[in-house]
Amino acid sequence: MHDEHPGREDGTAGRPRILRRYDEAVNDLATGESPVGLTVKTTRIDDITPLLTLVDPRQPLAFVRRNDGIAGVGTALRLEFRGETRMSDAARAWREIAAAAQVDDEVTVAGSGLVAFGSFAFAAESQEASVLIVPRLVLGHRDGVHWITRIGTVDDVAAESVDPVLLGAEYHVPMAPGAFGPAEYAAAVAGAVEAIERGEVSKVVLARTLEGTLPLGADVRVLAADLASGYPDTYTFAVEGLIGSSPETLIRSEKGELTARVLAGSKARGTDALSDSAAAAELATSPKDLDEHAFALQSLLQTFARHATHVVTAETPFTLKLPNVWHLATDVRGRLADGASSLDLIDTLHPTAAVAGTPTTEALAAIARLEPFDRGRYAGPVGWVGADGDGEWAIALRCAQVSYPEGGGPATVTAFAGAGIVRESVPEAEVAETTMKFRPIVDALGRGIPDEPGRPLPSRPAWASPAG
Repeated sequence: MHDEHPGREDGTAGRPRILRRYDEAVNDLATGESPVGLTVKTTRIDDITPLLTLVDPRQPLAFVRRNDGIAGVGTALRLEFRGETRMSDAARAWREIAAAAQVDDEVTVAGSGLVAFGSFAFAAESQEASVLIVPRLVLGHRDGVHWITRIGTVDDVAAESVDPVLLGAEYHVPMAPGAFGPAEYAAAVAGAVEAIERGEVSKVVLARTLEGTLPLGADVRVLAADLASGYPDTYTFAVEGLIGSSPETLIRSEKGELTARVLAGSKARGTDALSDSAAAAELATSPKDLDEHAFALQSLLQTFARHATHVVTAETPFTLKLPNVWHLATDVRGRLADGASSLDLIDTLHPTAAVAGTPTTEALAAIARLEPFDRGRYAGPVGWVGADGDGEWAIALRCAQVSYPEGGGPATVTAFAGAGIVRESVPEAEVAETTMKFRPIVDALGRGIPDEPGRPLPSRPAWASPAG
């Protein structure tokens, strides 16, 4: 889908070859010709140039929240995975790569040392590859600590440097429904409700898309910067053209502690303080939304318990306030019991009922029947993994895929939004919910959804602002 990956098999002497498939990595390791014996050096620095001035304007690589996070530059190693075992293959490959690496990390915080950014396809049948990308440089900031990590061969680590590039001009991209528009989506919702009434599923999550075209030469970092500014409490991510701001933590693993956040059940924010408070109260007492949330929470707890002990969660969800929407939310915590890596954990947890439905197998079959498009990596895990297996993974929501045509020309952008369908769902209401969930992307692109006003572009956060 993408026409370039920085550093791909460019013939440069001494640089690690970019792996395209897991079986190549295994073969190289087995024959003793491994290209994955990486040298990694992390150094603490006093301050850091704003992250987005350093990443690729066409293919930015970042995972940030509340100004903390990491950004990547270049490619030391890239692996692709496909099919039913894409995440377990990635977990196995990453253990091999981490074991072969020489790591010198003077910072030792989450995200320092050897890391790979990752993004995985929602469905096993997807035509979109799942990827792990190890950058040549990683810039990080967490809890007031700044660092830089250089990854490659010994010579690369000593010589690698990067210059900041100011963010490009803002742009306005009209977004419009494709063939699967609001009317078609409403019909699919009605079909899902009929399947629920027949007892085939209890809940199914259906998505739809909006499409647009970026101006030729558009700086994609602008989209990520505006999302991070408008939604600072979410995970803003950019991995191989998938860019978004997700409010949902699939799993965070750090030193044996596991955390997750379940979101299911939504309502638009009010237009003033009184209506906003009423919207939150209505959501908190809505039988339809509480049922939807319960399905999602039970789905996560059942799989979470396979790897964790001392699991703690609240008896009732809380209302989470985002700039455009209220969500029902529940946090889950536990203690890792079996040494699983964060890649092993996402393999167990995905797909949750919050993005697929329940029962899982039947819900996935309904999605395949009712959604006439490939979700790609929308609603799949996106985040990063460290050498010790710890990592931070969100569910790729409130996002868009930026794709460059092979023959050159302007990039296309496809935005995704979905809603959980239960017995009480009304097609028109679910169309309205997806419209609300498109808001972060269409606002960041500078236009409202057709026939609806958009808000002005937000100012950029400090970590994304041009130097000076």
